[in-house]
Amino acid sequence: MDIKEKYESLYQTILEEHRAVFEKQDICELTEFVKKIENADRIFLMGVGREGISTRGFAMRLMHLGKESHWIWDDTTPGMHKGDLFIATNGSGKIGHITYVVEQAKKAGADVVVVTGDPGNKCPALADSVLFVPAAVFNGTDKRAVPSVQPMGNLFEQHLYMLFDIIVMILEEDMNVSHAEMEKRHRNIE
Repeated sequence: MDIKEKYESLYQTILEEHRAVFEKQDICELTEFVKKIENADRIFLMGVGREGISTRGFAMRLMHLGKESHWIWDDTTPGMHKGDLFIATNGSGKIGHITYVVEQAKKAGADVVVVTGDPGNKCPALADSVLFVPAAVFNGTDKRAVPSVQPMGNLFEQHLYMLFDIIVMILEEDMNVSHAEMEKRHRNIE
């Protein structure tokens, strides 16, 4: 196969993988996740690696929606308290330092949601609720997840970005926020 044939074969396969993940998404879990965001005054988010990059992009869009959002690793992040929402992305459910922060968030009284591709592990078990993204993850995957031809956690990481963007568009409509209002909150000093 030449590059064109490989490219076409791979993008068709990857598109099919994402279609399968979208179709397997639990809408009840998704609905609960959206409602928690709508009702939260302050939202704290965390993730690492490529899934962290997807989650950080989500934190930015929540701010553009008008939600007070904080990335755990920023030096200006305030303390977490009762009534806050903590969204931790932990694809494998095994990332130890995320589990530690989840434990601390629970002690602080925050409502904790873990976004994961393997809800049977320790970190998701600590959460108040879980958003299971049924996509193959790095270092362990739930048997219900869509397998992938891609390396490591690519499918989960890519899918998070699209899923989070869809959630933002749902929130935009539910919260009656326009694209123009979101754009006004975009950083204007770059």
